[in-house]
Amino acid sequence: MTNIHRYRAVALALSGALIFTACSEKKDTPAEKAAAATVPGAPPGGAADIAAKNAPASDVKEKNDLVEFAYSYPSEAAQIPKLAAWLDNDRATKREALVTAARRDREAAEKDGFPYHAHSHLQKWQRVTATRRFVSLSAEIDTYMGGAHGMQSFDTLLWDRNHATQIKPLDMFTSGEAFDKAVNDDLCAAIEREKAVRGIEWVRGGDDPFGKCPSASAQTVWLGSSDGRYLDRLTIAIGPYEIGPYAEGSYKINLPMSAALANAVKPDFARDFLPTK
Repeated sequence: MTNIHRYRAVALALSGALIFTACSEKKDTPAEKAAAATVPGAPPGGAADIAAKNAPASDVKEKNDLVEFAYSYPSEAAQIPKLAAWLDNDRATKREALVTAARRDREAAEKDGFPYHAHSHLQKWQRVTATRRFVSLSAEIDTYMGGAHGMQSFDTLLWDRNHATQIKPLDMFTSGEAFDKAVNDDLCAAIEREKAVRGIEWVRGGDDPFGKCPSASAQTVWLGSSDGRYLDRLTIAIGPYEIGPYAEGSYKINLPMSAALANAVKPDFARDFLPTK
């Protein structure tokens, strides 16, 4: 090999080493990491996966002369991109509906010479439980649309990790009727006990407009777990006016997971339930 050939070989080797060193030592900037996190279909363990696992809870608040709006959800939901996207869309939809109604009512109030009071929608999603298969969330919602007082309502959802989809608790049972048959007796007895604790005598039936025990399937159902493995408890959330006047407020009735209730579950979900009664 001539001296010229030896020089060229050494030069090429050094050049390759320099390129390898530059590539191996290159570190992504924060901006590059953020950009990578938004790439659809990023492989597991990549920047998008890491960003999702580290996603913080979401808490959006807004307050002005027209509206007061708040919407939050926990980190467990934020760390599931598809679920977080649904919640973000739900937040945007509810804010738009609030602003639209508020503008309409403010214009009507100004036209008729009445004072306008800011409308509000305050919604907080909270973690009920997380098992290997499910993330269970509950929501409490306080709204005010210009009447004598505000209202409280509830919402619920389950994220099924096996199918990467959102479901409602009642979707897990063979039917609403089967759910009611399994749980209504426990619900009615628990309501009576809770009213007694509040010093309220509950006269069922007769002429009392609030004397009828409600169907559990018509209320908001939250499913929980005591061990992080099985769904073995539930809460029935009941809003104002359902079983008492507004001043009585809402009720959150905790119930055991009975064998009758577990037997009313669809086969696809049967192994995820554990009766405790």
